[in-house]
Amino acid sequence: MTNWRAVIIGFLVILVIGTVGLLVPGIGQLVAGLVGGFVAGYLAGGGLVRGFWHGLLAGSFGGLVVGSLLFISLSIVGLALGPIGGAIGGVAGFGTFVVIVILTMIAALESAAAGAIGGLLGQ
Repeated sequence: MTNWRAVIIGFLVILVIGTVGLLVPGIGQLVAGLVGGFVAGYLAGGGLVRGFWHGLLAGSFGGLVVGSLLFISLSIVGLALGPIGGAIGGVAGFGTFVVIVILTMIAALESAAAGAIGGLLGQ
């Protein structure tokens, strides 16, 4: 059973550290994913697999949210340019969404690995 509280808290940690990582060089998104995945796995507890699962969910949730927001914003900008601009904006937004989802799934693996360690320590 998924502990959504742990996933949401891990996602919020990724969001906060990722935002700070944009402002402070050296922290970056890698640290955000590692810390957020660890927090999600630690809070979920239950061992290696459970921690891995919760870290993976926390890491991927952020990318899906960002990808969806970019898709919506590019589509709205396209609609402001008329019907043809709307179609172009929708296609560009969908392409951006697909690329972000693929990159997010790859980057979520670091969160999952950290979540597995957190799950072991959270027992």
